[in-house]
Amino acid sequence: MARAIVHTELGSPDVLHLVEVPDPVAGPGEVVVRIEAAGVNPIDVKQRAGIRPLPPIVEPRHVGFDGAGVITSLGDGVTGFGVGDRVAIHDTRGTYATSLAVPVRNIARMLDGVTSAEGAAIGIPAGTAYQCLRSLGVRKGDVLLVHAGSGSVGQAAVQFAALWGATVIATASPARHDQVRALGAIPIAYGDGLLERVREAAPDGVTVALDCAGTDEAIEVSKALVADRDRIATIVRGPDAAELGIRAFSGGNPVPLTEEELGWRREAVGVTINLIEAGDFQIELGPELPLAEAARAHQLIEQHAADGKIVLIP
Repeated sequence: MARAIVHTELGSPDVLHLVEVPDPVAGPGEVVVRIEAAGVNPIDVKQRAGIRPLPPIVEPRHVGFDGAGVITSLGDGVTGFGVGDRVAIHDTRGTYATSLAVPVRNIARMLDGVTSAEGAAIGIPAGTAYQCLRSLGVRKGDVLLVHAGSGSVGQAAVQFAALWGATVIATASPARHDQVRALGAIPIAYGDGLLERVREAAPDGVTVALDCAGTDEAIEVSKALVADRDRIATIVRGPDAAELGIRAFSGGNPVPLTEEELGWRREAVGVTINLIEAGDFQIELGPELPLAEAARAHQLIEQHAADGKIVLIP
């Protein structure tokens, strides 16, 4: 039997339970992956708590979308992968588990220089950042303002934009400035006076902004600095983005991503793996916890009590 984290009701982290489940079987176009690490994302926490609405729970709901591990079996029609291959998993519910059947389109081959913990930390953060920057048309010569630049999505956005030739300014608490600076951004403390501090750091202006914080401050400062509202986006304030006059990608946005945008999120996984292998991209890893301590992982996210990506190890 495999093991997995599930919940049958919405609520606090205590609703999460480790249970035995039937061993997964690879269907057509699928592979079974023995999970070596599962990434914990804020969306997992929001869905468990009911902050991000989903259809009613009618059977135990599995948790997690990102992971990494080793292929143990192949379904019909799978080519290009074999048993024993190391892969990163993205956009597949249920990665908080010991084993999982995954559509082949949702895996990417892992390279030797990428650890399982790093592979499990790529999917949602790197995919979101990469897609947002592509959608916003970030390119060489841009000046990008990233709000919450020390978070997982923010750090990925800083690195992609810097690699593409943009100047990056990122808000973060002073204790996190060294981390943001090391990734290629100019760190700026959020809070009173933010607008003036950004203007001082970018005397020629800001051309594009990505909000990963969701605060009124982040939205207001972005709107004050960026002339083209089509180049301001949020990943948090989806429901009121239209009222604010800015774009939203995820974050409860009622407008779904386009097929092109979904394709960019998938593309980002392989791109990031290659960059890590080449030494051109860093993932800040946080606590590694046993799978059975998934509730503790959610508590750490809710309490903002851990720097770096939290990973569960089956």
